[in-house]
Amino acid sequence: MDSKTANTGHPVHELIRKRWSPRSISSRPVEREKLLSLLEAARWAPSSFNEQSWRYIVATKENPSALEAAQSVLNENNSWAKAAPVLICSVGKKAFTRNDKPNFHWMHDVGAATENMLLEAFNQGLVMHEMAGFSHEKAVEVFRIPEGFEPVAMIAVGYQDIPEKLKENEKWHASEIAERKRKPLNEIAFENEFGTPVSE
Repeated sequence: MDSKTANTGHPVHELIRKRWSPRSISSRPVEREKLLSLLEAARWAPSSFNEQSWRYIVATKENPSALEAAQSVLNENNSWAKAAPVLICSVGKKAFTRNDKPNFHWMHDVGAATENMLLEAFNQGLVMHEMAGFSHEKAVEVFRIPEGFEPVAMIAVGYQDIPEKLKENEKWHASEIAERKRKPLNEIAFENEFGTPVSE
């Protein structure tokens, strides 16, 4: 959708301008090669001390019972994601492997890896949508996440479908067709000290 291409104030890569998070996702299966490319993109993300604290648990239509189990951890407000042919749980390792000391940047690094996936998804003609609305406790149980690791987000992956698919929920449909907006640069980027907007 052209309305979803970001109207940036400064030049950025086209993948960044086009990336967004649709809820209307087709049930069409995702090719294994494309899915592996997404995970490979995550693999090459930067991380503190190259810890690579991210882990991804993937459930697809190829294993319906595993996908159903993954769907069961979603909150009701994310029930739209049950149409997606792929659900991924992002997980982070909270301590450094080399010394078992707390890694205070683990969640940042998981986010960086997931952003790599998001951009590669659009490069592959796919879409992704991250969700905070899920049961952490159930995710730990369903995915058998060991101690020292923590679930971060559930992620729906697939091919984009038409916005009309979401008309049963007015809020979802309105979000799907609304123009993308962001805070202006002078509210998020500062120069020399907090609160002094970066000059443009």
